[in-house]
Amino acid sequence: MLDTSARLLRLLALLQARRSWAGSELASRLTVTERTVRRDIERLRSLGYPVDATSGVAGGYQLGAGARMPPLLLEDDEALAVTVALSTAVGSVVSGIDDAALRALVKLEQVLPTRLRRRVSALKEAITPLGRAGPVVDAALLATIAGACRDHEQLGFRYAAARTGTHQRQVQPQGLVHAAGRWYLVAWDLDRDDWRTFRVDRIKGNVELGTRFMPRSAPEGGIREYVSRSLAVEPYAEKARVLVHAPLEEVARQVSPAAALLEPIDDNRCLLLAGGSSLAGLALWLLHFGFEFQVLEPLGLVAEVRALHERIGRALSPAADK
Repeated sequence: MLDTSARLLRLLALLQARRSWAGSELASRLTVTERTVRRDIERLRSLGYPVDATSGVAGGYQLGAGARMPPLLLEDDEALAVTVALSTAVGSVVSGIDDAALRALVKLEQVLPTRLRRRVSALKEAITPLGRAGPVVDAALLATIAGACRDHEQLGFRYAAARTGTHQRQVQPQGLVHAAGRWYLVAWDLDRDDWRTFRVDRIKGNVELGTRFMPRSAPEGGIREYVSRSLAVEPYAEKARVLVHAPLEEVARQVSPAAALLEPIDDNRCLLLAGGSSLAGLALWLLHFGFEFQVLEPLGLVAEVRALHERIGRALSPAADK
């Protein structure tokens, strides 16, 4: 069993790792009795850590909000990840985060062990950001939306859609996805009674927090796949299904989720779903693809690829050299 000081640090780390813990779960993790957990919770409170407790079947303990943020307990890999993330956050596409990230980075680097400081320094020297990409969104807005996703609170906001103009929307938020330099909110739209994707930079003004809701199952495939489909397939008039003769992992390294949706078939093949404004444009994109492929549908795309093949063949024929 851990001694009291080590156990208190472990208890604090557990409380920071998850929103809420049942007393029995904490006792099991710490290999102590629930009575000992209650005593340790009181010790943390006496040291200034606000720990909230609720009774009943769904009750438990959670680290509350205090006057100051308690010190974080990070493993080596966590400290390394946070430091690199803060370094790249300076100059990010999130407005208002540059100065805060820089201040946090300075504080964290002051307490890093020497072994980690050398690793962080090597990583920072190797990383050269090219610059901002995509529209800038407000950090406070992202934090509010993320909190609503976590706490299952409805959101109300004015949204400037590309085609239909600005309208008030009431949604049940599911999660945030960052893709192609933009932030997207996946949410259940209460007025449309369906899942929708919202670009966060098109949310106008403040968002309003509403009542709590029972969480829904995520869209089929998860929110990442849903956003990929919303960006790469659904908006376009022409849609293609293509069999790619390469492992999904290899194809994914060259194809952005915003350009196509990939589905596994077996270890050596995957299915690619993509959209385009024209079949001719899709055919040209596929010929630049870099992998062997077979168009499954539509038949019009098969004809476009065949026509391009014939044009290229004529361009390379001996008669073309005369």
